[in-house]
Amino acid sequence: MPAEIQLRDQSEGERREQLFDVLSGAEVGDTIEVVADSDIDPQLVRYQLEQDRSLEWEYADPDREPRELQVTVGEPLGDESLPTIDVRDLKPQRRHEALLEIFDGLAAGEGFVLVNDHDPKPLYHELKSMHGDVIEWDYASQGGGEWRVEIVKTGDSEASDEDIVTRYDVREIPKQERHPTIHHRYGMIPEGGTMELIAPHEPRPLQREFRQQYGDAFTWEVVESEPGRCRVQVTKTKSTDESGDSDAAADDVSAAPSDDESLNVTEELDVRDLPPAQRHEQIFEAYAELDAGSGFVLVNDHDPKPLYHQFEAEAGPEFRWTYRQQDPGEFRVLIGKAETTVDESVDEETEVPF
Repeated sequence: MPAEIQLRDQSEGERREQLFDVLSGAEVGDTIEVVADSDIDPQLVRYQLEQDRSLEWEYADPDREPRELQVTVGEPLGDESLPTIDVRDLKPQRRHEALLEIFDGLAAGEGFVLVNDHDPKPLYHELKSMHGDVIEWDYASQGGGEWRVEIVKTGDSEASDEDIVTRYDVREIPKQERHPTIHHRYGMIPEGGTMELIAPHEPRPLQREFRQQYGDAFTWEVVESEPGRCRVQVTKTKSTDESGDSDAAADDVSAAPSDDESLNVTEELDVRDLPPAQRHEQIFEAYAELDAGSGFVLVNDHDPKPLYHQFEAEAGPEFRWTYRQQDPGEFRVLIGKAETTVDESVDEETEVPF
């Protein structure tokens, strides 16, 4: 059995066949080095479902291409166990892409255990909006940097073939969770991707938020409007300046707001000796405990750019990120919460809160 397999430059069928053959020939406890030009998490979950064998895997670097990961073969799953996928070492965009593909491929009655470093509740709303009321969602554990959720598809999907990245029926989302959930996911969709929103009316307050936060880097189209139901499609585009040039830096980490002088640095957080899951837990806990106007210096052994993408998707406009050192084996980043003010003004016309 090879200790390493190369899955680059192969069709999806060829990649799956080679991966399944090698895993099926492995013994419990064997570890296989895998190199692939795309994420193989959906195939690893599918293998567990079809072959009734548990797998664990970890990427060498969350943002490296090609993908390099170690896959360890475990014991048989048994009748009562579900396959597991731990997404804590994937950046947010890749998490959602993999999880949506995995759920799409489930048959009725199949499921998996999701392991995440925070509550994946936005995924629940997304799956329900995309597939209908066919999701069984049970928390096995919560908090402490390890949230485990058992997700089962209970029936045939109602998903449409429309060309959108994701859909949210906000009528099914508690009001206090609507805007954070939408911004969380919108930050992850690729340029040119479309998010569809189904609301009881046109969500104009949300449209104002998008203008304030994303400028002209999106289009907003009402594709259906009737009493109690409005369907809006929001497409992510490049922003343009007055000369019409593309703002190529819009998605770059260097474009993150920087307030070195105004932030009070409270501590230095060195996570180099911690495993990845514990690193993220400590970093997010440290950020949650920050007061407005304060920050900390993160010390890491590689560029924590995937962490930036997660903060950008989940944190508000007060989030600040500034590189202070970028050397092999030692990266220092100032992470902070700026003091911000929120414009809560509304148009003169009366609106029902969204």
